[in-house]
Amino acid sequence: MTIYKRISRPLINENPVSVQILGLCSALAVSSALKPALIMAISVIVVLVFANVSISVLRHILPRDIRLILEVTIIASAVIVVDEVIRTVAPDVSGMLSVFVGLIITNCIILGRTESFALSNPPLASAADALGNGLGYAWILLLIAAIRELLGVGRLYGFTVLPLIETGGWYRPNELMGYAPSAFFIIGFLIWGMRAVQRRHRPVDTHKLLIRTGER
Repeated sequence: MTIYKRISRPLINENPVSVQILGLCSALAVSSALKPALIMAISVIVVLVFANVSISVLRHILPRDIRLILEVTIIASAVIVVDEVIRTVAPDVSGMLSVFVGLIITNCIILGRTESFALSNPPLASAADALGNGLGYAWILLLIAAIRELLGVGRLYGFTVLPLIETGGWYRPNELMGYAPSAFFIIGFLIWGMRAVQRRHRPVDTHKLLIRTGER
């Protein structure tokens, strides 16, 4: 498989959120606004690429009986560095994200890709796989955050898009978008929509169709 396909396939067809149903916790917790969601998305991509490449480089010398411990240690080290960078560069966002940056360690996407891919593939392919899965996770998270912030407070990334009634405009904020269950419903509709489109455009297996209809 080419590098391009390794990056592009997780965006839609093998998306870790909509297809594999992984990494949902942060989508529920930090997607109330676009800015913290963007920082979280970048953090996950950085940690995922670092972990995948590191495990791939070390794959021939990792003791198999303690590989999970070593993988979690590598992931945790990357998360600590990312958390410190966020605290320094964007302390306001760090306060909004709270403990959720630390919980990147438990993100199933990261450990899943290191186990299922990086352990048996070279560094370049592992980096492409990590980047693709990270971007697939990121665009879902950012879309949810954009919907919630726009409908919840009429803004995107802090800039007013829908003028509110209280300031002389016409839009009445949807307070439901400020609560975590709204993210759950948005993810549900998004997954349903993407799978419906994928089924519609999936190529038909003519041989199976003939068998079902009794024609050979």
